[in-house]
Amino acid sequence: MRGFLASSIGVATAAVLALPLALPTPALAETVPVTPAGSTQSLPLVPMGPAVDRTPGVPGMSASARGPETQGLAAREVKTFSMVGVVWDDVTTQLNGRVQVRTRSVRTATWSDWQDVEVHNSEHAADPDAAERDSGRVRGATAPLWVGESDGVEVRVEAERDAPATRAGSRLPSGMRIELVDPGAATLPGAGDGKNSGPADDKGDLVAPGLTMAMAEASAVNVPHAPLGANEITELNKADSTADAVFASDGELTAAAAPYIGPRPRIVTRKGWGADESLREKAFAYTNTVKAAFVHHSASGNNYACKDAPAVLRSLYRYHVVSSGWRDFGYNFAVDKCGTVYEGRAGGVSKPVLGAHTMGFNTDSMGVAVLGTFTSSAPPAAAVDAVARLTAWKLGLFGRDPRAKTTLKSGGGNRYPKGKNVSMNVISGHRDGFATECPGKKLYGKLPTTRTSSARLQGRP
Repeated sequence: MRGFLASSIGVATAAVLALPLALPTPALAETVPVTPAGSTQSLPLVPMGPAVDRTPGVPGMSASARGPETQGLAAREVKTFSMVGVVWDDVTTQLNGRVQVRTRSVRTATWSDWQDVEVHNSEHAADPDAAERDSGRVRGATAPLWVGESDGVEVRVEAERDAPATRAGSRLPSGMRIELVDPGAATLPGAGDGKNSGPADDKGDLVAPGLTMAMAEASAVNVPHAPLGANEITELNKADSTADAVFASDGELTAAAAPYIGPRPRIVTRKGWGADESLREKAFAYTNTVKAAFVHHSASGNNYACKDAPAVLRSLYRYHVVSSGWRDFGYNFAVDKCGTVYEGRAGGVSKPVLGAHTMGFNTDSMGVAVLGTFTSSAPPAAAVDAVARLTAWKLGLFGRDPRAKTTLKSGGGNRYPKGKNVSMNVISGHRDGFATECPGKKLYGKLPTTRTSSARLQGRP
């Protein structure tokens, strides 16, 4: 199912016209860069020759003269970046092999050890027949890796050895490039002058202090949960969350669902984490409802501080849109290691926004990514608790019991064929819908208690 598109220009325009009523004076004074800082360096990889010719000391890589195809880049100085990933031309081609990078820290001027980059990332994507996937811009990509502020990089990509007879594993995808993403510096409220320093267009013109039309559109869909231009949506207790949800639904919320809505958690908006709204596609994409929540890990590593989470999100967003060719940030929500919840894909936190997170099961679902890698590392308790709080609220808006089962129709994938009706937990892990390690063994093991906690927060017996 392709979902449906909607533009919020009319809503945003109405909200802007009512700005003095909708927005308190302190918020009117807040400004952010109209064109937020950030950049992507895209460098083509080159053949590295037989493995015997390579510099020794790369863990896990053979030195055989008959080694498989290898590409990469020798160590070099580059402009500052904080996240890396590898992309290639054909989104349908898998990278069967190993990707390793090492980077030079800006702060210490020292080189890191070799780090593995997760190569199996295609399952975090739009459904096979989705308009987003057919745009012609989508590329194959590894998972991105957060490395912190760096100014040097070296990369090696080696094709798989001893590939099964059914797969030509010794060949690498064509058009491979290393993507070096700079999230840009965070800007505190009140910084800047609110002027448009970037090219003027329909997304760049100011419609309110510190807001372009694109920013106003992304913010307006969260009214009345928060005023236009808000950096966060405040938390509410259970009673106020129910009243707020009924009011915001315009009569669409059923009476049966209302008693089982969990307390709304604090949610940092896209404006709050500094999303460059000029990057995404204009229209918002929606599905019909939210029947299930898929839990993911971002597989971007755990080497970040909570204060860096907005920068990690800006980098992920840029990697999803600029490097991978998606219409927007892939996940509906993100959660950092300290338990802060962030708005993900634009369209409204209480609405059924169509994401690109669980290939085959994006329709009628939501995706929540915990920032980090939890294959062998345990997720922080604060992050697990935040997933329970978020799902108690969002699933409650659509009358879903977090402990229950639901049925979703597969849009196609490596686990279930297209058109198959599949029974799943209302709170599922990514691996329940696709053959993948995501959300990591350690995070997946927390889902049973997450379901229980989420239902308790909804007030279910």
